[in-house]
Amino acid sequence: MSIKQIDGKRLAQMIIQGANNLTNNVKLVDALNVFPVPDGDTGTNMNLSMTSGAREVKNNISDHAGKVGASLAKGLLMGARGNSGVILSQLFRGLSKSIEQKAVLTTADFAQGLEAGVETAYKAVMKPIEGTILTVAKDTAKRAAVIAKKQDDFVLFMEEVVKEANASLNRTPDLLPVLKQVGVVDSGGKGLCVVYEGFLADLKGETIASNVPQPAMEQLVKMEHRNVQSQLSTEDIQYGYCTEFMVKFDEDKLKNNPFSEEKFRNDISAYGDSLLVVADDEIVKVHIHAEHPGDAMNYGQRYGSLINIKVENMREQHTHLLYDEEEVMQAEQATRAPKEKQPYGIVTVAMGSGIKTLFESIGATEVIEGGQTMNPSTEDIVKAIEDANAEKVIILPNNSNIVMAAQQAASVVNGDVVVVPSKTVPQGMAAILAFNPSAGLEENAEAMKEALSHVKTGQITYAVRDTQMDGIEIKKDDFMGISESKIVATDANKLEASKKLLRQMIDEDSEILTILQGEDVANEEIDELQAFVEEMFEDVEVEVYKGNQPLYSFIFSVE
Repeated sequence: MSIKQIDGKRLAQMIIQGANNLTNNVKLVDALNVFPVPDGDTGTNMNLSMTSGAREVKNNISDHAGKVGASLAKGLLMGARGNSGVILSQLFRGLSKSIEQKAVLTTADFAQGLEAGVETAYKAVMKPIEGTILTVAKDTAKRAAVIAKKQDDFVLFMEEVVKEANASLNRTPDLLPVLKQVGVVDSGGKGLCVVYEGFLADLKGETIASNVPQPAMEQLVKMEHRNVQSQLSTEDIQYGYCTEFMVKFDEDKLKNNPFSEEKFRNDISAYGDSLLVVADDEIVKVHIHAEHPGDAMNYGQRYGSLINIKVENMREQHTHLLYDEEEVMQAEQATRAPKEKQPYGIVTVAMGSGIKTLFESIGATEVIEGGQTMNPSTEDIVKAIEDANAEKVIILPNNSNIVMAAQQAASVVNGDVVVVPSKTVPQGMAAILAFNPSAGLEENAEAMKEALSHVKTGQITYAVRDTQMDGIEIKKDDFMGISESKIVATDANKLEASKKLLRQMIDEDSEILTILQGEDVANEEIDELQAFVEEMFEDVEVEVYKGNQPLYSFIFSVE
């Protein structure tokens, strides 16, 4: 049967099937990670991001395609994890903006949406790299625009879209030499292909059921949400209505009242808390907890017309939550006094209980548990910013794959927030030690960025497959020494790999070596490594901390 148009319900089905297909192929996408490390997580990040978007769609089913697209964009925005998840969220954010006024979609509409998504995603990435998910999305969108001019049947159209997506994916090794060197295609691009294949399956009438049970993490998130609710009584809710709305800009109103996102955010913050504001050239989206929702919406009307209004009574919801049978005992422990707002807050990310404690001891306000083994979502980071309860907040991602999510979180919260793009735990530690509580936000950000360059990072982990990189033969289960994101040593013995790595990291200018001990490292191994350093580099001071980090036996910091 020919499908000439898709409405909101059909689009929702496509999204859900795309998410299910990605869930079923997580391990395949993860396995394409260029580095043969045990925490290759592109598939995991994309899956958790897409699942968040699909969940929002399921909760807001509509006949209107534009409204379904908006739900997907909202869920993806807050659920985005890792660079791949953030880019995925931007691709569908652009698509959703393109179709927001359309009740039904033609192939031309869908193709235009794919092109808008590519434009949005490329703008979000400071230095776009070809041969990645961006290239696959771009090539696919260009081909979709050509196909849509002559093909109005969605099944035939989507078959060609998927064909081009996979063809582009197969070309990624020609654009990114490291992919060809390792013998894989781009993992993020593969994840996007899997999502598109899920779209096509739905259009063909096929059903893709998720064969993976709901992740334990989602259960923990739900439990955490309930536990938070039990920490206050209904009477303590200062702003009782969860208010969401969008303002579609009106040119006549803007002539007399030019829009500034910063001014809008500052002005509307007077009406409540938990504020999120996201704007583009045509629309501004608002989430706020307000006591008088009408006041916030009246302010928004200064700039245009209100659409997609949603108001929920949180006191009513909270009462039901409190008296859930599972929560009665926790509800009896009721309230705690809110923290006094501080001038500064530092939000950082750490994996391992020891590293978390270390960060807290040197000044971190909020430590998000995560990192290489689990990248926090935009929403996780937003929550940590709010929990810091500070006038000015500095975020230290401590992982290159978390920087984009941190920047996305900083862009949607109300307040002075900056991201210092630390890419390793040692960089994060160096940045915190450079923090000056009496300095201004920008001055601190610059000083902390400067501190990143004063430390060298090394890591020891094991290989999950045989491969060859930069002339180094790597065998499965061997230990690898990674220096500043480059594999420089390998050995079947953990300590021998560590010694090879340290020989390359430590030079005549090195003064301090900090060793973070992983959860798999015995004290005897630490003693042997310390003895090696003292013998080989007698002028270098050695400090050892039990980091208890998983997967990475040692994290080295050389200053």
